[in-house]
Amino acid sequence: MRLGRLLLAALLGLVLVGSLTTAAHADPRWVFYSKDKTHYQSPWFKGTHRIMLPFGCTKAPYYSPDPRCSARRGFHHGIDVAMPCGTPLYAGRGLRVVSNASLGPAYGAHPLRLRNRTLGWDLVIGHTRRVYVREGQRVKRGTMFARASDSGAPDGCHLHFEQRAIGGGLSTAVWPRALLRLTRPSR
Repeated sequence: MRLGRLLLAALLGLVLVGSLTTAAHADPRWVFYSKDKTHYQSPWFKGTHRIMLPFGCTKAPYYSPDPRCSARRGFHHGIDVAMPCGTPLYAGRGLRVVSNASLGPAYGAHPLRLRNRTLGWDLVIGHTRRVYVREGQRVKRGTMFARASDSGAPDGCHLHFEQRAIGGGLSTAVWPRALLRLTRPSR
């Protein structure tokens, strides 16, 4: 009987510690404009994280009304993934770092524009810090190249992923989910 109580107490303690760990990583500024509560994994970042803001029409207040959307909603050209500041970013594919000069301050102080000419896309990543690569550099798959930040982000630490045509602007942005290979963790 006593052993059963000790096991039960230990189990409850583990559950409590697990919930505290999750709460400790939450940024109080995070606002989720998605009903999707799934924590996704990707070869592009460490850990599992929720989508804050999906691609497409949104009620998030940061975007001007867009004719593609109803009810005066704006259009979000990427996917924002909530993650603690400092979360490592990895190259999910081989790529080259290209100029970020065309990206504005909304992407933060150190945005990245990464190119895979073979597959025909640029990946824009906003809200990074401690960028470990430089323009012109080739980056091999699996290489850690930056960390997540809240630079330029009013809603806490996260990363913004935006897939564009090579050299293209916002009008060429497409849904980046397949490129990011977001999956549910296996249990």
